[in-house]
Amino acid sequence: MKRHYGKFLIAASALIGVALLAQNPVPTSPYSGEAELSKVEEWVLSQGAVESIAPELAAILGLGSDRLPVKLKSYRTPDGVSRTFAVSTNPSQKGIVISALKTMGNKMKIYSVGTAWLTDRSGIIHETIRVDASGAMVVSNTSRAAEFTNIKAFFIKKAQATAPTISSSPSPRKSATAAKEGSL
Repeated sequence: MKRHYGKFLIAASALIGVALLAQNPVPTSPYSGEAELSKVEEWVLSQGAVESIAPELAAILGLGSDRLPVKLKSYRTPDGVSRTFAVSTNPSQKGIVISALKTMGNKMKIYSVGTAWLTDRSGIIHETIRVDASGAMVVSNTSRAAEFTNIKAFFIKKAQATAPTISSSPSPRKSATAAKEGSL
């Protein structure tokens, strides 16, 4: 009897563990089954402006030493910061660059100040670059992670807002008779 009771206790413990796991499912991404930034990347590639990233910034991000051809979407904030989402169109240098840069100038030169991040469709930071009047330098990914998260969310919302929506109500249409009558 004790032998059967012990087997029953082990089997019951295993089933309880499985039942508890079923009650706490793993959270899913907003685009279940897809990389977090895949919809934003598609949107930018289909509707973005053709531009290029400066060779200095491309080099420090590890994307080559020439100008990097990209398609991008950019939005200026009221305080003059340009939030930009750029997708490389160079087949050998894939990557997404998200930046928050403000163009500044003095009598001697024009420069940008802010931060740029290298990521991919996953939305995970691979490199963080701080840009100022003296140039660009790699900084800790955690140093600007909160800002990255905010800008990433901004672009996800922009892409969702431009996605075609499905309406349950039919769109108003003219009947063939009404169209004929109107043309007389």
